[in-house]
Amino acid sequence: MQNFTRITRNPEVMGGKPCISALRVTVGTIVDLMVSGHTPNDILAAYPYLEEADIYQALAWEEKAKRGSWEKFQQVLKKMPDVEPKDDDKL
Repeated sequence: MQNFTRITRNPEVMGGKPCISALRVTVGTIVDLMVSGHTPNDILAAYPYLEEADIYQALAWEEKAKRGSWEKFQQVLKKMPDVEPKDDDKL
C-alpha cells in the first residue's frame, strides 16, 4: 500500500484539495501539467520549491483516486438488478 507522506488535505487550504505537504500546490495542478505535456524537469523549473518525489507522489495519488472510484462504481453495479431496456430508453 502506498504511503502518501508528501500529500495532505486540509479543508482550510485550497478548498480541501490534496496538496503537496506545507505547500499550496495541488495534486491536480501537477497532474494537469503532466497531462499537458510538461516534463518533471519543466515542473521543477516552474516550482523550484518542489522536489521530484513530490511530482511522482502526486501522480500516484491521482492514480489511486481513479482506481478507488472505479472500484466503488463496480461495487454499485453489482448491487443493481439486471433490467432490460425499454423501447423509450434511448439516448
